[in-house]
Amino acid sequence: MRKAKIKPSAGIAPDCYRCVVNHALSASHFAGLSEEQTRSIIKVAEAGLEESQNASILVQHVVRRVADAIIKAKGEASSFDIYAEVKKKSNLLSLDYAENLQKKIDASASPLEAGLQIAAAGNIIDFGAKDHTSLDLDEELQTLGSVSFTRYDFDAFKKSVKTASTLLYLCDNSGEIVFDMLFIKQLQREYPDLKIVAALRDRPIINDATLADAKTVGLDRLVTTISSGSIYPGTILAETTDEFQKIYTSADVILSKGQGNFETLLPLADERIFFLLRIKCDYMAALSQVERDSLVLMQAPDRESIVL
Repeated sequence: MRKAKIKPSAGIAPDCYRCVVNHALSASHFAGLSEEQTRSIIKVAEAGLEESQNASILVQHVVRRVADAIIKAKGEASSFDIYAEVKKKSNLLSLDYAENLQKKIDASASPLEAGLQIAAAGNIIDFGAKDHTSLDLDEELQTLGSVSFTRYDFDAFKKSVKTASTLLYLCDNSGEIVFDMLFIKQLQREYPDLKIVAALRDRPIINDATLADAKTVGLDRLVTTISSGSIYPGTILAETTDEFQKIYTSADVILSKGQGNFETLLPLADERIFFLLRIKCDYMAALSQVERDSLVLMQAPDRESIVL
């Protein structure tokens, strides 16, 4: 398969501006801020977008600034979880679906592919890419199997895992990690000698999963779980912990869940990485050359495919 030419943008792409500002507005409303406080938060987002044109600032940096500004406006500690209640709901509701989804995997002619499909479809649970007020979690979970892959590098993934000793699994959202667990269980069944390490966010950001969420759903009892050190909705490698970077460097295969990890790790051109996500916006659709709202299992392009 011919790989697409990927061109990283300088600064934050203009296509992302509206989404970033809308996120600041939605998060402010969700946190119960006043109109005056909300206007102040939107200014934080707009200032970050403007600054990104002359500095190495990513969308993830601006989202963190917005979260910190909201936390400050509420007078809470830096560790405050704005989305704590909705994350709890996501985890518990997803656990309710786990048994039936496990039966689907067990009954499948290809259990590994069925598990991967479920893990990918679980990436719908994203309050960063979609306003929390417009996401009906229960309805979305009922349609997990109705979305198809438009990029599917499964053979390459299976070949890589077959010879691998270690797999680093980069988690994304709360709730979603329940579906990751189903896929991980199937990986363990088919590759019992494969060591799997799951990495989660270091501090709450949007509805991304942390070590606390991993403990809630039991992921920590299934595999080794670590904090990546990331305080962003993504993995900015230079801003992760030394422990995580050592594991990242030594991993034979890296499975990267979600759009935030996709955005931050794609420019590394690391062919060990397989991105598993649902494409949620037109900009990411253009970048990955697939249709919006479709599923993707995409091996990272090599450096020759990166247009500088």
